[in-house]
Amino acid sequence: MRVLGNMKLEIGKKVSLVGLALAMIISAPTAPSWAGDPFRKTNPRNIGDKTEAAFNVIFKQGDYKTAVKSATVATETEPNEPLAHALRASLAYTTKDWENLRIYGRKTTEAAEKLKGSDGVRGNLYLAAGNFLEGAYVFQKEGPVSAISRLQQVFQYLDAAEKAAPEDPEVNLLKGYLNLILAVNLPFSSPEQAIERLETYASPDYLVDRGIALAYRDMKEYDKALQFMDNALKETPDNPEVQYLKGQILRIKGNADKNGALLKQALNYYNLALKKQDQLPESVQKQLNREYRKVQEEIKSLDSTAKS
Repeated sequence: MRVLGNMKLEIGKKVSLVGLALAMIISAPTAPSWAGDPFRKTNPRNIGDKTEAAFNVIFKQGDYKTAVKSATVATETEPNEPLAHALRASLAYTTKDWENLRIYGRKTTEAAEKLKGSDGVRGNLYLAAGNFLEGAYVFQKEGPVSAISRLQQVFQYLDAAEKAAPEDPEVNLLKGYLNLILAVNLPFSSPEQAIERLETYASPDYLVDRGIALAYRDMKEYDKALQFMDNALKETPDNPEVQYLKGQILRIKGNADKNGALLKQALNYYNLALKKQDQLPESVQKQLNREYRKVQEEIKSLDSTAKS
């Protein structure tokens, strides 16, 4: 129960990371001429144009508000696509819309059951995501004890998917992110193993780099964190969530090193993110504004110390 309680706090702090943990699933096999696959560079799978668009709005553009509309269109026009339901459920989580979390978590699981007969890898992945989503709802409504069985099922399905396709980029992206969440809360979990999994097998690169950056941030290896966050920014330069995370890492390092120049760089990235803060979930906006005020105070404090 204590572990799950800690996980709830971490989930609240890392909306983007958990959004991935809730949503990263893809669909059935097809020819390369079908809709694009954000995970695989060869032998792409068919997702559905509307679902792919919603995925990109969230993770490339960082526009959660528009993504709600995009995901709604995807679930209505591509109702057999599990990723559409998973995206919509994860967006409901970020706005504390527990009823839609319940509904679309269940729809993800139902679609996964249908898919499993024809594709065991993706079927098991969707079952993992669906149980994660449904477990998140149970967690909110009934507490951690009731959610334990769901969490156990998540890893059973993920293990089955990995056994069938150990180098699959989608499998490794989802499992890598989940392992990073656990590594923050469980002393026997290894963030290094999660980083290796992401770097070696997972895709797309901008989400891999972002996840690794957050891992190094939590490990207090700030130079490495900034290196990978810069990589993510190269591919998603206008994403306000990535701009915010870059500012956050600069601020943490600046305070650790008592380096006013780094704090001023952090302020610049916070300013960039604030220009598009309406795109972000309310919880992220609050944290962004709070950190923005604090870094201004920290810059003044360092400047004052330097002059005295």
